[in-house]
Amino acid sequence: MIPRRALLPVLALLLAVVAAPAVMAAPASTAPANMPAPAVTEPELTTQVTRSSQATLSFISIREFAERRARLAGEVGDGWILAVGGVTAPQPFIPFHQDPVFRYLTGFTQPEAALLMRAQGGEVLDEVLFVQPRDPAAETWDGYRMGPEASAERTGIQGRSVEELGAVLDSLAAAGELTRLHVAASYNPDAGVANDVTQRIQGLLAQHEGVEVQVVTPAVNQMRQVKSEAEVELIRRSVEITSEAHREAARALRPGMNEFEIQALIEFTFRRYGAERPAFSSIVGSGPNSTILHYETNDDFMEDGEVLLVDVGAAYGGYAADITRTYPVNGRFSEAQREIYQLVLDALLAAEEVAGPGVSMGQLSQVGMVVLAEGLAELGLIEAPDAVYEDEFGRQVPQLRLFYMHGLGHGIGLHVHDPTPPVLEPGVVFTIEPGIYVRENLFTEGVPDTPRNRAMMEAIGPAFERYVNIGVRIEDNYLVTAQGLERLSTAPREVDEVEELMASGEPTPGPRRGEWVDRFREMR
Repeated sequence: MIPRRALLPVLALLLAVVAAPAVMAAPASTAPANMPAPAVTEPELTTQVTRSSQATLSFISIREFAERRARLAGEVGDGWILAVGGVTAPQPFIPFHQDPVFRYLTGFTQPEAALLMRAQGGEVLDEVLFVQPRDPAAETWDGYRMGPEASAERTGIQGRSVEELGAVLDSLAAAGELTRLHVAASYNPDAGVANDVTQRIQGLLAQHEGVEVQVVTPAVNQMRQVKSEAEVELIRRSVEITSEAHREAARALRPGMNEFEIQALIEFTFRRYGAERPAFSSIVGSGPNSTILHYETNDDFMEDGEVLLVDVGAAYGGYAADITRTYPVNGRFSEAQREIYQLVLDALLAAEEVAGPGVSMGQLSQVGMVVLAEGLAELGLIEAPDAVYEDEFGRQVPQLRLFYMHGLGHGIGLHVHDPTPPVLEPGVVFTIEPGIYVRENLFTEGVPDTPRNRAMMEAIGPAFERYVNIGVRIEDNYLVTAQGLERLSTAPREVDEVEELMASGEPTPGPRRGEWVDRFREMR
């Protein structure tokens, strides 16, 4: 049940006081009994508003956002909760992306915003959304602001100017109401470089050193682990667009092209169909670059006989996709490339086969590693499935880790690495992404020069020369259902499917999918 917001005894009084400068906040008990309740709209974010207050939220309902805040209030029990959104970059023309924790709780996507809530008995007693006020002069330069009135209409939360937030916190502290503040945000005061959210919170509390800050972001992250139907639908769209971008890339790829040409085509496809942006920096690496896990330079020319690793994802309505494919630059896998590619695909399929409700991510990882270790031993890249080498500290490390050094998968959602429960359950959306990377500097810089390692290098040297500079990763996106597992990503992944697509001769970019563009109207 959603708690009613008809009475805002403490916060409403403080806001009224803030609106009248030079008047000290009165005790909470003196709140007028006839304080009007803020207007709350119908539960769907489909209200038509003037262009001057338009801003993309999502088609997630007001009711769902309210339920999220109510769940957080239930976790806190009693006290004040502050959620803070991001700020615009000081340099012009850098796109603004809302903090995922704040977006999850409010759906509000404009900068400089903050949410202040009061929980009592595990229910939401007060809540106000502080936003940038309307300012036609500023909007001429930076775009339309919703302002407090329209933000209340679109979110169902009472809106006030963010310029009042500091004074409200000051008044709460002066009245003895703010001895502890529960912060739900990407807040990390111990980081070497504080992010914008942390800096905002530190600035707001600079004059209140006695206020205890309790970070409740982990409670929000736990809520984010299982996706609602509306969230799943947004992820489906981001995955669908990303799958289409992979098809576009595969059809266009030819020797002599530059990596940035493929990146541009992919990101064009994202925006063409309504994605806000890439969910992360696009990875488009050919030849030796395919063996670099987070290669982002994307400016090498691609040669005949190389592979191209493409790890990309669109963000649609804030929700990320993350799909990786590896392509032969000339359209046909060589025998060596095919052997590595098939091994990686076999590991993915093995994990996919066992994934479902009640299965842990650790179990999936173990399944994938067994397949990779056995396959690498058969190819001669490691001496045996359980063979080890010596690291710089003299420790015995599985040789598998020379060629596969990351985890098998992760959650996706408002962040490309979204929170995931240790055991899968219906509503979880996650990736499976095994890989093998044969780096050309492995023997010269990757392992210490010890007698044991020299013996290993001599044993696997011929295979290393056969597969050097081949990096393969295959990554798909999945939804856990009550019945088992649904693969969301549809980009071709079998060897013959990939080669057939690349040889299809279909034009790139493909014809416009008008229905994909039109459905973006639901987001307005």
